[in-house]
Amino acid sequence: MLNIEHIGIAVKSIEKSIPLFETLLNTSCYKKEMVASENVQTAFFQQGETKIELLESTVEGGVISKFIEKKGEGMHHIALAVEDIHAEMERLKEAGFEFLNAEPKAGADNKLICFLHPKCTNGVLVELCMERD
Repeated sequence: MLNIEHIGIAVKSIEKSIPLFETLLNTSCYKKEMVASENVQTAFFQQGETKIELLESTVEGGVISKFIEKKGEGMHHIALAVEDIHAEMERLKEAGFEFLNAEPKAGADNKLICFLHPKCTNGVLVELCMERD
């Protein structure tokens, strides 16, 4: 069974967006984290079991800045929590899905992550994530 782990939202400015989402969600940002391998600064909010991740590019021409240039600020991806990311990747590969990365890599919030190619998921960027040991 897959559960929604979080929804990622691309923003131009984390610092300007945190107060907006704190007011909107009526909760404080519980964590900010730099993910150097992805060139992003993240900020997390949790309301019940629902988590929102804000993503700001730390470099010009990074994945998030390119996304914002093309589509504007907004929903970037939906992340699904999995028990065994390797087994889930294998299952989905056998079902014909393509991945943007061949192997899982370290992500924010102590997760091991990989992304499915949006052309296989009706244009939605889907992230699989698993808690790291």
